[in-house]
Amino acid sequence: MSIQFLDPTHESHFGEFTLAPKLKSLESAVVAIISNGKKGSIPFFDAFAEEIRVQYKVAEVVRITKFNYSTPVDASLLDDAQRWNALITGIGD
Repeated sequence: MSIQFLDPTHESHFGEFTLAPKLKSLESAVVAIISNGKKGSIPFFDAFAEEIRVQYKVAEVVRITKFNYSTPVDASLLDDAQRWNALITGIGD
């Protein structure tokens, strides 16, 4: 009997990239939240969005829900990304 190892990664080549500069503050920032769309993520991200608005004085929270929780985010949902200062993503069950 042999053991077969599977590679769970989606892309085989990621290309070159550089890290974005660290934000000095979230005050007046636009923060996007991408959710996997599962039921448990809704109340968590509702509370999180409110917390960063109040605690860190975030100007706007953009909420995005993926079309399918088990696939990468659809590129069409990222059309507005150039105006975001930060992006947070997470899962929930």
